[in-house]
Amino acid sequence: MPAMLKRLFQRILRIFLVFGVLILFLPRLITGVYAMNRIYQESDSPVERVAIVFGAGLRRDGTPTAILRDRVETAADLYFGGKVEKILMSGDNRFENYNEPEAMRQYALSLGIPSEAIALDYAGRRTYDTCYRAKAIFEVESALLVTQKFHLPRALFLCNVLGLKAAGVEANRYHYRKASLLIWDIREQLATIGAFLDVYVSDPVPVLGNPEPLFVD
Repeated sequence: MPAMLKRLFQRILRIFLVFGVLILFLPRLITGVYAMNRIYQESDSPVERVAIVFGAGLRRDGTPTAILRDRVETAADLYFGGKVEKILMSGDNRFENYNEPEAMRQYALSLGIPSEAIALDYAGRRTYDTCYRAKAIFEVESALLVTQKFHLPRALFLCNVLGLKAAGVEANRYHYRKASLLIWDIREQLATIGAFLDVYVSDPVPVLGNPEPLFVD
């Protein structure tokens, strides 16, 4: 009897291990395959009216981090290259002394982007929120998503599933440290699981408000 129980326990343990591995890695695999033919370089990206730039943290002095500067610079190149008409900068502004969208705007202005070509989303606290609000508040139907390669699969998956037709443009200008890439990769692994739970289980509604359409045709 003990031997039978031991074998049963081992079988159950193997099932749980397999199930755990699937939960951990399958969402990232699915989003990676989904995004495979939707990611472009700046030079060969399609033309859209809007580019969406996702927040990526600020330094202690309130200026964009290197990873966020890369995103803004890539969006600026798309604008100057005639690929987009407007740039929607979405980030976190829950605290008075932490304003990602304004920091992005200031950096974009320093690059020569005119103020009228910039729109700010102050409630883009997560990638899910940014995609949801881009369609619900700013009435964006299709867009270019500007972010790093490790983040694009999740961003593309979320925006498209939420009804915003999107293609991605890589913002990989800086040679990031391997340790940083590892941390971001682990974070993305967990965030992708969260994205699937958001879309297929909890269906959360982010902070909303009155419509602010980017274009009035």
